[in-house]
Amino acid sequence: MRITILTQDEPFYLARTLDYLLDRLPPRTRVVHCILLDASPFGKRMSLPAKLLQTLRVFGVRFFVYYTFRFLRSRLDRRNRVQTTLRKHGVPFTPVEGDVNAPASREIIAATRPDLLISIAANQIFKKRLRDIAPRGCLNLHTALLPRYRGLMPSFWVLRHDEKETGVSVFFMDDGIDSGPILVQKRLAIAGMTQARLIETSKRLGMDALIEAVDKIERGDLSLIENDDAKSTYHSFPTREDVRAFYRAGKRFF
Repeated sequence: MRITILTQDEPFYLARTLDYLLDRLPPRTRVVHCILLDASPFGKRMSLPAKLLQTLRVFGVRFFVYYTFRFLRSRLDRRNRVQTTLRKHGVPFTPVEGDVNAPASREIIAATRPDLLISIAANQIFKKRLRDIAPRGCLNLHTALLPRYRGLMPSFWVLRHDEKETGVSVFFMDDGIDSGPILVQKRLAIAGMTQARLIETSKRLGMDALIEAVDKIERGDLSLIENDDAKSTYHSFPTREDVRAFYRAGKRFF
């Protein structure tokens, strides 16, 4: 089975988690290409100055300084670049700017002749014409137990609401946001984790869930878990008051 991955060159976690995934996919599958979209770690495509200012205003000085330092340190280490991981595994890649649903973008993706598309932190909604390029559909990974905590930054919101467990969901994308039928779901006890630790742990668990999902598709096992809209919750980018509530709940970012 031919797989095309759509992701972004996020500097904190993706290179290592993709390395883990590419080492462990079933041997009868092959990642034939990777589409690298514009980097946008908080889901909203903004200019860099606007994103920095928003981060400072919402999360505060300590958060801003910590992640600015991590970003600069990460960029000095080529092992944290998604391109480095792809070259290590011999996966060709193509940077795609702007709307992934544009005709020119779809042509690039179609030329890779994928049986299956996998979106990992792609931060764009894939429309039907794009999803239909791959006959076996388009998978997405969401680091929460859908249908709850749809939307942005689920690791923040589960801590903000003092959840005792969270998890990951691999689902087939549809026209909604995190609303498609779920193929694999795995649970994770939070147990006092910081947000940084929770992100790292859930991303690794998410790779395991993707591996299981690909194996299920290969075996023709399309048993699904309902992603019930009636039980869903949705969260967008937090406000400064949400961050204050996060701290009042005794939670830590790092």
